[in-house]
Amino acid sequence: IAMAHPKGAMAAGIAAVDALMDGKIYQQLEERGAELEAGMKQAARSTGVAVNFQRIGSMFCGYFTDQPVYSLGDAMRSDREKFGRFFHGMLREGVYLAPSQFEAGFISAAHSAEDIEATVRIAAKVLKGL
Repeated sequence: IAMAHPKGAMAAGIAAVDALMDGKIYQQLEERGAELEAGMKQAARSTGVAVNFQRIGSMFCGYFTDQPVYSLGDAMRSDREKFGRFFHGMLREGVYLAPSQFEAGFISAAHSAEDIEATVRIAAKVLKGL
């Protein structure tokens, strides 16, 4: 199969694997994820909106509830209507999130610290308007 692909594509694939193998990208994703988590929790606290923001690595999800979310049943008890308003508010401000309360969002290596800061700033603005 590899013989059927252009050499440039193979070189790009090898370079991508090499970049992943040194582990730096995973550390960067963890750092950006932690920045997003801390910022979103602070945004919720500063606006008084009950949001349970959960994250592992670069995956995240926010539930509009003051209760812990461990299961689908817990997630179903969150305020999905409020999530919808938050989603659309973020979208109007140029931040694209997963459209369902039950989907995870992801950050990537392309997201900078400035992107995270802007996302948190916009989230605080949108939360304040809920």
